[in-house]
Amino acid sequence: EILNANPYAFLDDAPLEERRARAVEMRRMLPEAVLGEIGRLDPAAIAEVCDDAWPDVRDTEELHDALLTLIALPARHDPASLQSNRLRGKLQESLNAWIPFLEQLVVDRRASLAHVGSEAYWVAAERVPVFSQVFPSAHFEAVPPSVSAAALSRDESLLNLITGWMSHSGPVTSSQLAGILTLPVSEIDKALLRLESSGVVLRGRFTDPHSDPTEWCERRLLARIHRLTLGQLRKEIQSVTPAQFMDWELRWQHVAPSTQLLGQRGTLEAIRQMQGFEAPANSWERQILRRRIADYDPKVLDQLCLTGAVGWGRLSPHPATLEALTDGKRRVIPTSVAPITFFVREDSDWMIPQRDAGEADTAGLSPDAVAVLQYLRQRGASFFADIVRGTAKLKSEVETALWELVAAGLLTADGFDNLRALIDPKRRSGQGSGKTSRPRHSAGRWSLLYSIENHDRNRALEAICWMLLRRYGIVFRELLTREAILPKWRELLITLRRLEDRGEVRGGRFVGNFLGEQFALPVAVESLRAIRNQQPSGEVITVSAADPLNLVGIIVPGERVPANSGKAVAYRDGVAVPQDHLPNVNVISMPVAG
Repeated sequence: EILNANPYAFLDDAPLEERRARAVEMRRMLPEAVLGEIGRLDPAAIAEVCDDAWPDVRDTEELHDALLTLIALPARHDPASLQSNRLRGKLQESLNAWIPFLEQLVVDRRASLAHVGSEAYWVAAERVPVFSQVFPSAHFEAVPPSVSAAALSRDESLLNLITGWMSHSGPVTSSQLAGILTLPVSEIDKALLRLESSGVVLRGRFTDPHSDPTEWCERRLLARIHRLTLGQLRKEIQSVTPAQFMDWELRWQHVAPSTQLLGQRGTLEAIRQMQGFEAPANSWERQILRRRIADYDPKVLDQLCLTGAVGWGRLSPHPATLEALTDGKRRVIPTSVAPITFFVREDSDWMIPQRDAGEADTAGLSPDAVAVLQYLRQRGASFFADIVRGTAKLKSEVETALWELVAAGLLTADGFDNLRALIDPKRRSGQGSGKTSRPRHSAGRWSLLYSIENHDRNRALEAICWMLLRRYGIVFRELLTREAILPKWRELLITLRRLEDRGEVRGGRFVGNFLGEQFALPVAVESLRAIRNQQPSGEVITVSAADPLNLVGIIVPGERVPANSGKAVAYRDGVAVPQDHLPNVNVISMPVAG
């Protein structure tokens, strides 16, 4: 709850990333998913925290305090170990400077040098009982004074020893600790596992995510490293103005000149970027895809749909289907402006059914539509002719029923041409002859949009975040105003924070004049940084009001334009052009259907 609390839940004015890092320190346990997915930490932050954590000894009192914590301080001088690993090198550097203080502690009988085989350790007098439990064969050069202390078992003594070293070590492997303390790795691992179960240390790959050995780090130190890493990443970011962001967004979504996509691969990429955004059915090809794909060919979209790479449908439930059968008289009316969206099937984890399982979804439907729906539920995906025969309805009645079910968000089809056949009144009336004739019914099966299956909510939320990041590059609350099928922002915020913790996205203040947290793809941050110093071109770009880039009155100032496929909005260098000025500017016009 603390990690995911809203900013106003805190009474101090500390930066949000500092609050989160502090929360890591306060909580006893973190979710396993987070512990196993912590992203790459800044090496400079690790080095800084490790230097700060190591004892800073200026006199005998401070060295005595350090000995009380460390319990056993190896006394062996090994110049070659300076390059072996960070912790051993730090120990050797410190021993050279601490010798005078150690000798004074021996004279004062506050410490003694203990020998265990060929190894030697400096031990504070108060820690002799604990040290003797860990090293039963130890003998001391000078017998330290007897200090009364509670008797501890060897396991408890070893646990205290490892706890003390972890508080001063930073990220370290069990083998590194075993090499310094000359103890079996198995005993070190056992103690570390006990500390992990009590929430004192965390395991992971902190210095190198691709390294094999598991590292361990005290929670307090890891929180500081994490805080410094986030702070460094966010210092690298300089926010842009809303107009600069809007100008960049036109390029990110391949609408600006010279940024359009090409061919089948480009069509799939455009759909992957647009998936999940609902727009009027009659605007997709004429006003949205044609703006992003050079020489757009409808046959390519048909091929992607028929091969199973892409699907389409209405994901937001029609208001009429949410009403009880006995309530009101609202009906589902087939219309060419019914909102639909595309989805790439291999990336469709974000599709969460908008109705509860078992909820009645025939409200507002005509008897013909109910009959077709029941037939498809019983028989599965079916061709148009099979539906006509199986329901004993007229072809015109089945056409209307199919279009009604599509508008209600219950049905989809193998190909997109099935939808064109329903939208185009000329095709439905069978107009044309010879070369100009249009097939009244398209090849392909009709099927239910959603299958009955369990959905992993967390997996779906993460997929939704990636979907939005691909579409906009940068995500914040105001930018999602026109998104119709999203869960609550709080759920997305929790997931985006987790992605930032894993190092997969960047958090910071990318666009000025907006409150709240913002998240971005790393490649988007670099791209946005490059456009900051770009000179205005004076170019005017027009998009349909149904396009997801209709952000006038949301991101840039101006009067909001309804998301109607018959209207348009224009931008000059990211600034909205007033509607009454549109006829008087040199507009890069929207392509129209051929």
